[in-house]
Amino acid sequence: MLKLFLLCTLAVLSRADIGEEDDVLVLKKSNFEEALKAHPNILVEFYAPWCGHCKALVPEYAKAASMLKAEGSEIRLAKVDATEEAELAQEYGVRGYPTIKFFKGGDKESPKEYSAGRQADDIVNWLRKRTGPAAATLGEVAEVESMIAGNEVAVIGFFKDVESEGAKAFLNAAEAVDDVPFGITSNDAVFSKFEVSKDGVVLFKKFDEGRNTFDGELSKADLLAFIKANQLPLVIEFTEQTAPKIFGGEIKSHILMFVPKAAPNFNEKMVEFKKASEGFKGKILFIFIDSEVDDNQRILEFFGLKKEECPAIRLITLEDEMTKYRPESEAITADNIVAFCTLFTEGKLKPHLMSQDIPEDWDKNPVRVLVGKNFEEVVFDPKKNVFVEFYAPWCGHCKQLDPIWTKLGEKYQDSADIVVAKMDSTANEIETVKVHSFPTLKFFPAGDEHKVVDYNGERTLEGFTKFLESGGKDGGAPAGEEGEEDEGIDKLAQDSCMCMQGLSSH
Repeated sequence: MLKLFLLCTLAVLSRADIGEEDDVLVLKKSNFEEALKAHPNILVEFYAPWCGHCKALVPEYAKAASMLKAEGSEIRLAKVDATEEAELAQEYGVRGYPTIKFFKGGDKESPKEYSAGRQADDIVNWLRKRTGPAAATLGEVAEVESMIAGNEVAVIGFFKDVESEGAKAFLNAAEAVDDVPFGITSNDAVFSKFEVSKDGVVLFKKFDEGRNTFDGELSKADLLAFIKANQLPLVIEFTEQTAPKIFGGEIKSHILMFVPKAAPNFNEKMVEFKKASEGFKGKILFIFIDSEVDDNQRILEFFGLKKEECPAIRLITLEDEMTKYRPESEAITADNIVAFCTLFTEGKLKPHLMSQDIPEDWDKNPVRVLVGKNFEEVVFDPKKNVFVEFYAPWCGHCKQLDPIWTKLGEKYQDSADIVVAKMDSTANEIETVKVHSFPTLKFFPAGDEHKVVDYNGERTLEGFTKFLESGGKDGGAPAGEEGEEDEGIDKLAQDSCMCMQGLSSH
């Protein structure tokens, strides 16, 4: 009996070691497995105390935890200080903050990456989808009204026969959407209340038209297209909360209006922007960015803009290769924006490539300075082997590399056929070379073939020297192969809602 008592006491003490802050469990390596046993369905945020985006998430994360706890859900929210629990963070591949993973059914081997928004409702809806039915069965009018009132967007399926082919297609679509709640009803009173006369699907929302009725063939693909086209406002502001919805959605063509919200003509610009958006629903996402917000300055920089140049319009595609476009006219009118977007959808726009002017002393220092205007002339010189660092002024990894790169330049300063160079890729763009992260190191060997070799070796003077002396073979890889994960420009806008700080040395 004494032995049994001691074992029970130890078990209680072990569980008591799992602390809570605002209904969020506080986990460490020492209690992580115990937490998974006690709470099989648990969402875990790996954070850093100094990360501004983690701090911004705190109230919404706590609110989501309290919402679930209040309704008696078995799902719990937890957090891990990744700077203190580095081993645990490394085990789960944490490379940025915050990283959020869902452990379902106590399975610690393959957690699901959280992929929805950063507001409490987004978190709760995503978790419900992961643990419950794809669509809630709604038997009464009050239940439907409650779902609509409690969510920014809700999709309701009206089916007299919930076993029909249309209802099955609806449920299949519901399975595929994480961030919107779905309900299904066959109640005549509900049909009558919402003025639905036959089987169908209605998307209810707290913006724009208020509701959209699906009028196509009831198939999974068509329903998903309908939801994609209607679940976001015609015009959406870029914020930490909306960023995951903007960049996680299927619409990869975005037109951005950079405008100070405090400007006297803000509402006037918004009216023109929204008017233009109506004809491109489901094709181009219309986003406005407050150009006065400090966290948005890096995005302005990425587009080569300064605050004093706003309001301004730019368009970007986020497909395999990110491409930017700039309108010929700077006047923000509905007609100009519609004309610009129409040329884009018809494939008649040329990409906008930024370039600084060529500095007078670009070739006077050990490391040559390249810009868009002199890039190809230098790197494709058939008599030169050119090694280029593509960098960003704000990139921490680039700053760490700078003294080594300077020493490399000095080493080959008097070489007849080797050139060490660098280019600020936030201010200069090259159509033939796509840069996805900073720093990116590429080697352009001599000859007429315009070959490009990615450098994936050690970032040391010795490593660079071996690479150059081997003609780009020791430490090189064919252009396009993945190397280290650095500070990416293809994640630049997302980085406004996530501090991308590598946890391993680069």
